[in-house]
Amino acid sequence: MSIIIFLSLICMPLMDFLIKPEINLPPQPTPFLVVLGNVQDGGSPHIGCTKSCCAVLWKNPDSQRKVTCLGLVDPVNEQSFIFEATPDFPEQLKALHMFASFQKDDIPNGIFLTHAHIGHYSGLMYLGKEAFNSYQTAVFVMPKMQFFLEKNGPWNQLINEENIEIKPLTNQVHHPINSLIKVKPFLIPHRDEYSETVGYQIEGPNKTAVFIPDIDKWHEWEEDITEKITLVDYAFIDGTFLDSDEINHRDVSEIPHPFINETMDLFSSMPIKEKNKIYFIHLNHTNAGLNNNSEQAKKIRNLGFHVANYLEKFPL
Repeated sequence: MSIIIFLSLICMPLMDFLIKPEINLPPQPTPFLVVLGNVQDGGSPHIGCTKSCCAVLWKNPDSQRKVTCLGLVDPVNEQSFIFEATPDFPEQLKALHMFASFQKDDIPNGIFLTHAHIGHYSGLMYLGKEAFNSYQTAVFVMPKMQFFLEKNGPWNQLINEENIEIKPLTNQVHHPINSLIKVKPFLIPHRDEYSETVGYQIEGPNKTAVFIPDIDKWHEWEEDITEKITLVDYAFIDGTFLDSDEINHRDVSEIPHPFINETMDLFSSMPIKEKNKIYFIHLNHTNAGLNNNSEQAKKIRNLGFHVANYLEKFPL
């Protein structure tokens, strides 16, 4: 009996070790979004602006003031994508490549466009033979945007010279872009002079984001933005203007957007965890929310919301 007890005592630590091994595995890579810009189409400082919001920036430009754009990096499949081709396209591609060093050059695997306003597609010009002269760079677009690019110069030259290759999208249809990521476009009410306007739902293996940089007003959309927020993990949404006082020099009806204050009121009764999902993007050069130290930016944060910051990362 004493021999059996002795052997048991010897074996117990060994069995414990076999049952509960201490293994420190390295964290697994996951796709992520990165903010490559948060400013409205015209940039900051803005052409013709003599207000205090631009005066300092004309003398001392802020390298982080880039037109609204999101990057998408998948280190598992070694691919990268970009949402919008802005006037700041070269710098934004360089920044994206910094997070996707596995790419052989600055050109991503694909470009997703929301609509035909200058801050959202004009950067395509840098892919032409006057600049990078890319070859068959994938450009994901909806039907009217495709028609606009195919029927108008200089954009159709990019197609004819095979600098870009159009990849058609369908409203409310998931498009798998690789084994881990799906993208779904959805129509948005906005000033559609040359194309439709879409937002994007971006789904990774663990989390989902929506990107709605431009919309006229939330109540004009057939979907309920408050419900949409509950179904995702991040929401990068139109924060062009803080309030009506900000644009007292122009007719608001000509440039409709939901004011940040309106949006925050709309979400005021929602739990803090839902408010925390919201990141305002596409801020006009006059919007004090662009300055993280302003009272307006502090108010946004104190109420549970955020302004999307340059190079901020969001795991998917």
